[in-house]
Amino acid sequence: MVVTKDSLIGDVLDFDMETAQFFFEIGMHCLGCPHSRGESIEDACMVHGTDCDALVAKINEYLQNKKA
Repeated sequence: MVVTKDSLIGDVLDFDMETAQFFFEIGMHCLGCPHSRGESIEDACMVHGTDCDALVAKINEYLQNKKA
């Protein structure tokens, strides 16, 4: 999976639940909430005042390293 800023948080979590750690780091602790699972990464970053591109890069790097 390649994550983009338009990726839904729920889709990313369904692909690899361990990515939750990166959402927790930006202060997003309500990952079980139906609304948050349907939210894009870009929307979550805007609400939590964090850099979307940095989060996407961090998640993609994690997923790439996990495959190796």
